[in-house]
Amino acid sequence: MTGTGVPQMQVSVVAVGKAKERYIEEGIAEYEKRLRPYASCEIVEVKDERVPKNASPAEEAKVKEQEGERILAAVRDGALLVALDCGGEMWSSEDLAARLHTWEISGTHEVCFVIGGPLGLSRAVLDRADIRLSLSRMTFLHTLVRVVLLEQIYRAFRIVRGEPYHK
Repeated sequence: MTGTGVPQMQVSVVAVGKAKERYIEEGIAEYEKRLRPYASCEIVEVKDERVPKNASPAEEAKVKEQEGERILAAVRDGALLVALDCGGEMWSSEDLAARLHTWEISGTHEVCFVIGGPLGLSRAVLDRADIRLSLSRMTFLHTLVRVVLLEQIYRAFRIVRGEPYHK
């Protein structure tokens, strides 16, 4: 249970590929630890596909399709699916906090954020998504997005609880 008397929400992040850089692994571990009082957090890494050098659009689509199948297989039934997509809605930290709060009090048990590989997400994943969210118009290393996302989720829970952190 959270401090609000609401059962703890499950937050999962399904991401393509392994985070190999030590600083990224450390950032992920830090925010997983910080999130424990607020939500059950799980990071699921699915295998990435090798992108052929000078890949054609058809080859790129095939890579995204294969990765998308793995992503969708990792998403639990009933989870609210938020796809991180450069064409998605842009929210402030307060917007994310408001959404998390709404999901929490409405009985949403699991929110699953999905992060694609370097080529993005397949059409099947985008079609399955309940929400498409963009963190920025900028392009980020797809493994670094995990840290940015987890930090924003942590910040959102702090905002919802009225706890100091957000400025």
